Amino acid sequence: MAHVRRVANGHHVTMSRALVDLAERGFRAEADAKEQLKVSYRRFIEENEPAQKNEAGRDLTREIFGKDSITEDSISLTFPAPSGSIY
Repeated sequence: MAHVRRVANGHHVTMSRALVDLAERGFRAEADAKEQLKVSYRRFIEENEPAQKNEAGRDLTREIFGKDSITEDSISLTFPAPSGSIY
């Protein structure tokens, strides 16, 4: 509740209004994160060029596991080019 009180005092609103504002921000942040995950997933699935697919895969991994999930000296991921057949 201390955080809510600080927000309320900082924005000169009641604690109830601060709670509503914080909840709305949380809902927006969650919706934005879901949309960004969808964009990263589509980019990964639709990419055909190996270097770009690799980068798209790294971006998707970051979206799923967080920005610090891939370090610069980690093993490079490579994804095979689609063969045109699933069999």
